[in-house]
Amino acid sequence: MSLSSGSPKFRVAICGAGIGGLVLAITIGKFAGRDIPIDIYEAHDAITTAGAGITLWPRTVEIMKELGMYEEMSRIVTKTPSANHGPIYRKSDAPEGGFEWFHQIFEPYGPSQMHRQHLVDILKRHVSSSCTVHFNKRLTGYDTQSPGSLVLHFADNSTATTDVLVGADGIHSAVRKTLFETLIGPGIVDPSKTRHYSDPSWTGTLVYRTIVPVEKLSEMYPNNVALKGFMFFCGKGKHIVSYPVSQGMHINIVAFVSDEQKVGTPFEGRWVSDVSPEELEKVYQDFEPDVKHLLKCTEKLSRWALHVVNELPLFTCDRVALIGDASHAMTPHFGAGAGQSMEDAFVLGRLLAHPLTTLSKVPAALKTYQDVRLPIAQSIARGSEHMGNIYQFCLPGYYDGTDRGNMREEIEILKEKILDLWSWEGEGGAITEWVQAESHLREILYQRRENDA
Repeated sequence: MSLSSGSPKFRVAICGAGIGGLVLAITIGKFAGRDIPIDIYEAHDAITTAGAGITLWPRTVEIMKELGMYEEMSRIVTKTPSANHGPIYRKSDAPEGGFEWFHQIFEPYGPSQMHRQHLVDILKRHVSSSCTVHFNKRLTGYDTQSPGSLVLHFADNSTATTDVLVGADGIHSAVRKTLFETLIGPGIVDPSKTRHYSDPSWTGTLVYRTIVPVEKLSEMYPNNVALKGFMFFCGKGKHIVSYPVSQGMHINIVAFVSDEQKVGTPFEGRWVSDVSPEELEKVYQDFEPDVKHLLKCTEKLSRWALHVVNELPLFTCDRVALIGDASHAMTPHFGAGAGQSMEDAFVLGRLLAHPLTTLSKVPAALKTYQDVRLPIAQSIARGSEHMGNIYQFCLPGYYDGTDRGNMREEIEILKEKILDLWSWEGEGGAITEWVQAESHLREILYQRRENDA
């Protein structure tokens, strides 16, 4: 709701109409009403999304509830959150047959899955009338114009002005690139590291993505373990995650293949390309029969070179902020990328909509957002990287796939490490973070008043 009926406080430009950008616009619209006009600049000619499945954790669900979208979400998720819903882990790198490693249970309830486009469709319906979406606007950079307004430059040679700019423009973020290459001086960030911060980094991992019709798999292999639900098929140097989407009509498959020697090296070729099912089948020919049977049901298949954003020293500068993949694109081993983007957007949106946040106080609000969200998001990103190494028996100091006669004991230790790394999911969340952020903002502004007195 609007907290005042006067003239607008300031104008916000959001670069990118992905999940994070949409949630930010919704949050500002809900809590500031028409007090903050919003412009979303989207590079494409429509609001769409890449990928198929998305995992919604309780932390994400509480945001949907707070923004009034939970009922719509609950009607189309594949699995309603419940205490006994969690992934089954299998050790699968054995052609003669793998075995169930353990079944993880999440408390108080586990994740739900849905098609990513279905979530985007819900978000689109909730964008407020205070928001204008501009299509075919690919940002190339921005600069500051006296007395402080920001001028945005687009690939079609057009420009726009705004008071506050939020980069929700993904891993290739033009906002991040401009922020680190032109606006940050040597006193803040080592100039020799600007490319390290502005350019994505290849993880050495290739990811194969596809969906399989449940009806097809059931007809061909009715006892396939992938039909049980959320599965991890683990093996040395590679693993597969599968789970139902589209209300159980399809199984989303994400298959990882890693080369530790290529971490941080340039990736040659297209980041995303269509490949044949035979390519993936060949990669997993040494896995258990259920995996090979599952992959025989694939049809359309894409291969992605998995890149991340290196840890940034900051998410904000003056009246510019980064959220989501633009600030912390991470590996998907926690299924947390979209959720963390939504947490960024919710906390930042509440801070911008706060009645204490006037135009002159925007830098304090953005700094508060950074102080709350940067350590959490980067900690989860590091944990996700470790988890990927565990799934592929590559975490230093733990079971590495070598048969030393005590495999069961070693993977039991690895299991405990997995459970420990997952502990972040049950701690805090966007609502808790928002309470912390509001308190922090009040403290900063109070201290400034004291200093000015």
